[in-house]
Amino acid sequence: MTTASVAAEPAATNAALEADGLSRRFGDVLAVDGVDLRIQPGAVFGLLGPDGAGKSTLIRMLATVLRPSAGDARVHGCSVTRQPGRVTPRIGYMSQRFALYPDLSVEENIEFFATLRGVPATGRRERMLALLRGMGLDDFLDRQAGRLSGGMKQKLFLAVTLMHAPDVLLLDEPTTGVDPVSRREFWRILAGLHRQGTTVLVATPYMDEAERCTDVAFLDGGRVRHRGSPAEIKALVPGVLFEVRASDPRAALAALRSLPGLLAVHLYGDVVRVLCESDAPHAVGVRLAEAGLDGQVRRTPVDMETAFAFLAELGRGGDSSGSATGGKAS
Repeated sequence: MTTASVAAEPAATNAALEADGLSRRFGDVLAVDGVDLRIQPGAVFGLLGPDGAGKSTLIRMLATVLRPSAGDARVHGCSVTRQPGRVTPRIGYMSQRFALYPDLSVEENIEFFATLRGVPATGRRERMLALLRGMGLDDFLDRQAGRLSGGMKQKLFLAVTLMHAPDVLLLDEPTTGVDPVSRREFWRILAGLHRQGTTVLVATPYMDEAERCTDVAFLDGGRVRHRGSPAEIKALVPGVLFEVRASDPRAALAALRSLPGLLAVHLYGDVVRVLCESDAPHAVGVRLAEAGLDGQVRRTPVDMETAFAFLAELGRGGDSSGSATGGKAS
């Protein structure tokens, strides 16, 4: 079963990021397979997809870290293959792995990387302090980076990335493993950059973060399978969604797999989410009763978590009757 993309690619004119047939092969493995993208200036563009979908490889090619096996990409018209020296001054790239020096202080890390990126000495300290104030790190100039919390490390990494004022940010799961409060703070900072016109491409496993994007693309098997706004992606999910709260969620999950008209069912924390062809809460309750279970059934809007679970199973050719982690894509 295949679902068409929800939105046609925008025209290439004035695009901040473009990719045409972008591919990358590692031996016999085709990690990215002919990706076409057009991302307009000022967008917050989310990359979603299961592990191994090709998100990191795609970002690394856009950041000129990896050379494509085929195709090309452009950042504000500059080719990542033919003009990498013109691309790198315009981008800021945050890898999954913390790439700063743990033994250097916050200030020393920023100074070191600002020098590497050619940030002029005049006004450099003022910019550093302004960035750190905006991230709540201005009281930690002398602290070693390795002694910062996970959330503070990521904000420092972002401050370093922003020192040369890039037009485009390429962020590879920047908040993975960060506590919820720090994640919200990180996205508050991204929202401010968005308002200033910075283009952000961010891979994220968190569906609440995907909701904050202006556009998202769902990757699977190295290809963009679906693209659109979060609302458009959620609209791809058919049927009616119900949440079931039962004393034994796993038993309820097993019982509901035989529900007539079932499109998908998965466990979301301790709640069973049931996607049905029609609005039939009574049928859900009857099936639970037949299995000797009781539970509360309520209709709920489709969210990005459900859309991700449905599209991931669709890509695997499955029946979407598995389990999903609460708040983070598996």
